[in-house]
Amino acid sequence: MPEIHIKVSSVEGKAVPIHGNDIDTDQIIPARFMKCVTFDGLGEYAFYDVRHDEDGNLKGHPFDEERYADASIMIVNSNFGCGSSREHAPQALARCGIRGIIGESYAEIFAGNCTSMGIPAVTLSPDEIKQLVAAVEKDPGMTVKIDLAGGVVVAGPHRFHFEIPSAYKQSLVDGSWDSTAVLLANLDAVKQTVASLPYLNGFQRAG
Repeated sequence: MPEIHIKVSSVEGKAVPIHGNDIDTDQIIPARFMKCVTFDGLGEYAFYDVRHDEDGNLKGHPFDEERYADASIMIVNSNFGCGSSREHAPQALARCGIRGIIGESYAEIFAGNCTSMGIPAVTLSPDEIKQLVAAVEKDPGMTVKIDLAGGVVVAGPHRFHFEIPSAYKQSLVDGSWDSTAVLLANLDAVKQTVASLPYLNGFQRAG
């Protein structure tokens, strides 16, 4: 069977800085927008309460600034994604175009949820984050690259060596983060296993 894993060796694009420590999942996607059957459409509600006032008017958030339009890399501070373990948070970010996150630190479950969606969440030191944010704010059009294979973040003349749990990095680089793709890539082995199970062998669908 041909290789169908979705390998993530690097992610690059414009970046958008989101300032503040301890930004929790309820800020990323308020609970009232989670009453959905699928995750489609969640992107428009990312950071909704931070971006809008009580009348629905925009208050001035980096996601709504023209200079950061079409950004696919998000730069954050410490303990990003804390609070509840809702998968809707990275799902909302992905659906508004975020493909990678660079931060000081993350809530463990949030980082794991990102990885399971193919979104690298890498860490730099607070000083390196300050340097990166300053560079992006000075030149919002610059390309920021998360080079997973090389272990570096590249932004113009800046190169920062990031950290990410080795298991997360490996699953992204080899494509095993996509469990569906892994199953399909090993479909013959799955069929053999099913055929060997006594409670499934000879099973016929009713009707």
